[in-house]
Amino acid sequence: MLQEEFRDALWEAVDELRGSVDTALYKELVLGLVVLRYLSASYDARRNELVDELTGQWEPEYRIGSILDDPEEYTFWLPEHARWSWIAANARNENTGRVLDAAMDAIMRANPSLAGALPTVFERAGIDQNQLASLVRLFQHTSAWSGEVYEYLLDAFARREGKRGGEFHTPQSVTQLVLDMLEPYQGRVYDPVCGSANMLVQAASFQRNHPSVYGQEANERTWRLARMNLLIHGIDADLSDRWADTLTADQHPRLQADFVLAHPPFNISDWPRDASDPRWVYGVPPAHNANYAWLQHVISKLTPTGTAAVILANGSLHSRHKAEAEIRRAMLEADLVSCIVALPPRLFPSTDIPACLWILDKDKSSRRNQILFIDAHEMGEMVRKAERVLTDADLANISGAYRAWRGSEQPYTNQPEFCYSATLEAVRDNDYALIPGLYVTPAPPPPNLMQDLYAIFDGPDFPPQSTADTTPSNESAITSAPDSNN
Repeated sequence: MLQEEFRDALWEAVDELRGSVDTALYKELVLGLVVLRYLSASYDARRNELVDELTGQWEPEYRIGSILDDPEEYTFWLPEHARWSWIAANARNENTGRVLDAAMDAIMRANPSLAGALPTVFERAGIDQNQLASLVRLFQHTSAWSGEVYEYLLDAFARREGKRGGEFHTPQSVTQLVLDMLEPYQGRVYDPVCGSANMLVQAASFQRNHPSVYGQEANERTWRLARMNLLIHGIDADLSDRWADTLTADQHPRLQADFVLAHPPFNISDWPRDASDPRWVYGVPPAHNANYAWLQHVISKLTPTGTAAVILANGSLHSRHKAEAEIRRAMLEADLVSCIVALPPRLFPSTDIPACLWILDKDKSSRRNQILFIDAHEMGEMVRKAERVLTDADLANISGAYRAWRGSEQPYTNQPEFCYSATLEAVRDNDYALIPGLYVTPAPPPPNLMQDLYAIFDGPDFPPQSTADTTPSNESAITSAPDSNN
């Protein structure tokens, strides 16, 4: 874990820098510095390793120098003026931005695989160069640069921006739920709207050897954040060579993935649709809302045995718009929907819109024409005034129910107020609405509920002792009631 003192000092310095630049730019600046510090630390560690290997081998000094300066010996080669030791010694207040931009540019030139991945915006007008120099000095005094630092800052930025931003980042507990449901242990993983790539990073951790990771992002700065995130975690991923909108310019047109995970912006309106797009197999999505465009894009990317998880607004479950209702009906009749989870409110700092999780499956051989509904809308715990997280127990309950339903070692049973396995016929009877509350049964009343209620109102003498001369029996009361038809 990060040392609390370092974390607090780091965030305090970030806050100071934030006052002089817009929020989108300041994320890029700080996270770019984290990656620069990480690259330099990795370079230094490899160089020291080479020195240790060469010591005592009686190599001529010129030979040792040649090996140490061979770019092929390093994962990423850093020219001298891009190494942190040189930066720390030469970044002096008013020229800090120029030094950092030159370092970033030199690294990308020396390592073509990093082209476009690093920011070169430190010398822009409006950036307080003195504060930037202070941040460089702070970064100089620790070696704790890793993906953990990057993830902490991403979470902190998302919380700080709240509804003003945060769409670039999926909260950790939601990411964990998606991965617990999919379990992407082997195969291609794809995120068509990858944001800062935190879901891809976590998905790659499921795969021990050479994860196969693909993604796309529409926003230039967020695409750069994603590439840096994957870089600092040591993940070789294909995010294409530039940013682009997946719905209008798919950068992986021939990709077929074993696992697709997606958290698109909710309810995008007025998106530039093409009615002739071959992805719209189940119907042309309406121009006023892209939810069913995302669902069909995801389906188009799945292998014949592929599985997907898509986070969408709750409105996607029951929209009565003609085009959306028809697409939903066609998807259900094609037996593509495996599970629907109603999520609790306030999981996403960027929106108050209620959300749900769709699990799509190209191969439901063990559950033909069945859908699992999970009602988790009351789960989670508040950790801040406006932020809820799913607990470990919540995650285990939700994913455990789904895995049992799919045929794990644990047997599946319907649970009142939590989960229910419905037939396609039952869904047809509800006009193809997918609201879990329509299917999940309520909890049965306690066995002694009426007796307990009488005891509350009538006291300990309940049940009252009946006497023949004062209290008629229930039977006589019913039979003596007047006929309402008379």
